Amino acid sequence: MKFKNMGKKDKVEDIEINVEEAINEATQTEEISVEDQLKEELGKEKDKFLRLFAEFENYKKRTTKERMELFKTAGQDVIQSLLPVMDDFDRAIHEISKTEEKELLTGVELIRNKFKSTLNSKGLEEIAVEIGDVFSADEHEAITQIPAPSDDLKGKIVDVIEKGYKLGDKVIRFPKVITGF
Repeated sequence: MKFKNMGKKDKVEDIEINVEEAINEATQTEEISVEDQLKEELGKEKDKFLRLFAEFENYKKRTTKERMELFKTAGQDVIQSLLPVMDDFDRAIHEISKTEEKELLTGVELIRNKFKSTLNSKGLEEIAVEIGDVFSADEHEAITQIPAPSDDLKGKIVDVIEKGYKLGDKVIRFPKVITGF
Protein backbone atom coordinates (compact mmCIF):
# COMPACT_ATOMS: atom_id res chain seq x y z
CA MET A 1 0.00 0.00 0.00
CA LYS A 2 1.08 3.42 -0.75
CA PHE A 3 -0.21 5.07 2.45
CA LYS A 4 1.71 2.95 5.04
CA ASN A 5 4.81 5.04 5.20
CA MET A 6 3.08 8.35 4.82
CA GLY A 7 1.99 10.61 7.54
CA LYS A 8 -1.59 11.63 8.13
CA LYS A 9 -0.97 15.01 6.65
CA ASP A 10 0.51 13.54 3.47
CA LYS A 11 -2.40 11.17 3.15
CA VAL A 12 -4.91 13.99 3.46
CA GLU A 13 -3.06 16.14 0.91
CA ASP A 14 -2.83 13.23 -1.49
CA ILE A 15 -6.55 12.56 -1.13
CA GLU A 16 -7.37 16.25 -1.65
CA ILE A 17 -5.26 16.31 -4.82
CA ASN A 18 -6.98 13.19 -6.11
CA VAL A 19 -10.40 14.67 -5.33
CA GLU A 20 -9.52 17.95 -7.09
CA GLU A 21 -8.26 16.06 -10.13
CA ALA A 22 -11.44 13.99 -10.17
CA ILE A 23 -13.58 17.14 -9.89
CA ASN A 24 -11.62 18.88 -12.69
CA GLU A 25 -11.88 15.79 -14.84
CA ALA A 26 -15.65 15.49 -14.20
CA THR A 27 -16.16 19.19 -14.94
CA GLN A 28 -14.21 18.94 -18.20
CA THR A 29 -16.13 15.81 -19.19
CA GLU A 30 -19.37 17.56 -18.31
CA GLU A 31 -18.37 20.60 -20.37
CA ILE A 32 -17.32 18.43 -23.28
CA SER A 33 -20.50 16.37 -23.15
CA VAL A 34 -22.65 19.54 -22.97
CA GLU A 35 -20.74 20.94 -25.94
CA ASP A 36 -21.17 17.66 -27.82
CA GLN A 37 -24.86 17.64 -26.98
CA LEU A 38 -25.27 21.20 -28.27
CA LYS A 39 -23.42 20.33 -31.48
CA GLU A 40 -25.62 17.29 -31.95
CA GLU A 41 -28.79 19.33 -31.37
CA LEU A 42 -27.55 21.99 -33.77
CA GLY A 43 -26.91 19.29 -36.39
CA LYS A 44 -30.41 17.91 -35.92
CA GLU A 45 -31.94 21.38 -36.25
CA LYS A 46 -29.91 22.09 -39.41
CA ASP A 47 -31.08 18.78 -40.89
CA LYS A 48 -34.66 19.57 -39.94
CA PHE A 49 -34.37 23.02 -41.50
CA LEU A 50 -32.87 21.66 -44.74
CA ARG A 51 -35.62 19.06 -45.05
CA LEU A 52 -38.29 21.66 -44.43
CA PHE A 53 -36.69 24.00 -46.98
CA ALA A 54 -36.53 21.21 -49.59
CA GLU A 55 -40.14 20.30 -48.90
CA PHE A 56 -41.19 23.93 -49.36
CA GLU A 57 -39.26 24.17 -52.65
CA ASN A 58 -41.00 21.01 -53.90
CA TYR A 59 -44.35 22.49 -52.87
CA LYS A 60 -43.62 25.69 -54.81
CA LYS A 61 -42.62 23.74 -57.91
CA ARG A 62 -45.68 21.50 -57.70
CA THR A 63 -48.12 24.40 -57.28
CA THR A 64 -46.48 26.32 -60.11
CA LYS A 65 -46.81 23.29 -62.38
CA GLU A 66 -50.45 22.78 -61.35
CA ARG A 67 -51.18 26.46 -61.98
CA MET A 68 -49.63 26.29 -65.45
CA GLU A 69 -51.68 23.19 -66.29
CA LEU A 70 -54.80 24.94 -65.04
CA PHE A 71 -54.14 27.94 -67.28
CA LYS A 72 -53.53 25.65 -70.25
CA THR A 73 -56.80 23.79 -69.78
CA ALA A 74 -58.88 26.52 -68.13
CA GLY A 75 -61.22 26.80 -71.10
CA GLN A 76 -61.42 23.07 -71.76
CA ASP A 77 -65.12 22.82 -70.93
CA VAL A 78 -65.98 25.78 -73.13
CA ILE A 79 -63.89 24.49 -76.02
CA GLN A 80 -65.39 21.00 -75.69
CA SER A 81 -68.87 22.48 -75.88
CA LEU A 82 -67.89 24.34 -79.08
CA LEU A 83 -66.60 21.24 -80.90
CA PRO A 84 -70.08 20.21 -82.13
CA VAL A 85 -70.36 23.68 -83.70
CA MET A 86 -67.09 23.01 -85.55
CA ASP A 87 -68.53 19.67 -86.72
CA ASP A 88 -71.68 21.45 -87.93
CA PHE A 89 -69.55 23.90 -89.94
CA ASP A 90 -67.73 20.96 -91.57
CA ARG A 91 -71.04 19.28 -92.45
CA ALA A 92 -72.46 22.57 -93.79
CA ILE A 93 -69.45 23.15 -96.02
CA HIS A 94 -69.68 19.56 -97.29
CA GLU A 95 -73.38 19.96 -98.19
CA ILE A 96 -73.08 23.50 -99.61
CA SER A 97 -70.19 22.40 -101.84
CA LYS A 98 -72.67 20.09 -103.62
CA THR A 99 -74.78 23.09 -104.70
CA GLU A 100 -74.17 25.94 -107.12
CA GLU A 101 -74.08 28.53 -104.29
CA LYS A 102 -70.38 29.49 -104.38
CA GLU A 103 -70.87 32.78 -102.50
CA LEU A 104 -72.66 30.96 -99.69
CA LEU A 105 -69.87 28.38 -99.58
CA THR A 106 -67.25 31.14 -99.40
CA GLY A 107 -69.11 32.90 -96.58
CA VAL A 108 -69.50 29.74 -94.50
CA GLU A 109 -65.83 28.83 -95.10
CA LEU A 110 -64.73 32.29 -93.90
CA ILE A 111 -66.76 31.99 -90.71
CA ARG A 112 -65.53 28.42 -90.12
CA ASN A 113 -61.90 29.39 -90.70
CA LYS A 114 -62.16 32.33 -88.29
CA PHE A 115 -63.84 30.12 -85.69
CA LYS A 116 -61.19 27.41 -86.16
CA SER A 117 -58.29 29.88 -85.93
CA THR A 118 -59.76 31.33 -82.72
CA LEU A 119 -59.93 27.85 -81.17
CA ASN A 120 -56.42 27.06 -82.44
CA SER A 121 -55.10 30.20 -80.77
CA LYS A 122 -56.47 28.83 -77.48
CA GLY A 123 -54.40 25.65 -77.94
CA LEU A 124 -56.85 23.39 -79.78
CA GLU A 125 -55.30 21.02 -82.32
CA GLU A 126 -57.01 18.59 -84.65
CA ILE A 127 -55.79 14.98 -84.44
CA ALA A 128 -54.84 13.88 -87.93
CA VAL A 129 -56.54 10.62 -88.92
CA GLU A 130 -56.62 9.30 -92.48
CA ILE A 131 -58.49 6.43 -94.07
CA GLY A 132 -56.08 3.51 -94.21
CA ASP A 133 -54.27 4.36 -90.96
CA VAL A 134 -53.73 1.49 -88.58
CA PHE A 135 -56.35 1.44 -85.81
CA SER A 136 -55.03 1.97 -82.28
CA ALA A 137 -57.36 1.75 -79.28
CA ASP A 138 -55.11 4.23 -77.46
CA GLU A 139 -55.56 6.90 -80.15
CA HIS A 140 -58.97 6.19 -81.71
CA GLU A 141 -62.49 5.37 -80.64
CA ALA A 142 -64.00 2.63 -82.80
CA ILE A 143 -67.72 3.11 -83.39
CA THR A 144 -68.24 -0.07 -85.39
CA GLN A 145 -66.54 -2.64 -87.61
CA ILE A 146 -67.55 -3.39 -91.15
CA PRO A 147 -66.22 -5.83 -93.70
CA ALA A 148 -63.15 -4.21 -95.27
CA PRO A 149 -63.79 -3.01 -98.85
CA SER A 150 -60.33 -4.33 -99.75
CA ASP A 151 -57.80 -6.63 -98.15
CA ASP A 152 -55.36 -3.81 -97.45
CA LEU A 153 -57.94 -2.10 -95.14
CA LYS A 154 -58.37 -5.07 -92.78
CA GLY A 155 -57.63 -3.90 -89.23
CA LYS A 156 -57.32 -0.34 -90.48
CA ILE A 157 -59.51 2.75 -90.47
CA VAL A 158 -62.18 2.63 -93.17
CA ASP A 159 -63.99 5.89 -92.36
CA VAL A 160 -63.70 8.83 -89.94
CA ILE A 161 -67.07 9.71 -88.38
CA GLU A 162 -65.96 12.51 -86.05
CA LYS A 163 -62.65 14.37 -85.83
CA GLY A 164 -60.58 14.21 -82.66
CA TYR A 165 -58.99 17.16 -80.90
CA LYS A 166 -56.22 17.86 -78.41
CA LEU A 167 -55.93 20.83 -76.07
CA GLY A 168 -52.22 21.24 -75.51
CA ASP A 169 -50.95 17.71 -74.88
CA LYS A 170 -54.26 16.39 -73.55
CA VAL A 171 -56.76 14.64 -75.83
CA ILE A 172 -60.18 16.16 -75.18
CA ARG A 173 -62.01 14.15 -77.84
CA PHE A 174 -60.79 10.99 -79.52
CA PRO A 175 -61.49 10.61 -83.24
CA LYS A 176 -64.46 8.30 -83.86
CA VAL A 177 -63.72 5.85 -86.62
CA ILE A 178 -65.05 2.78 -88.41
CA THR A 179 -62.62 -0.10 -88.81
CA GLY A 180 -62.50 -2.92 -91.32
CA PHE A 181 -62.26 -6.61 -90.53
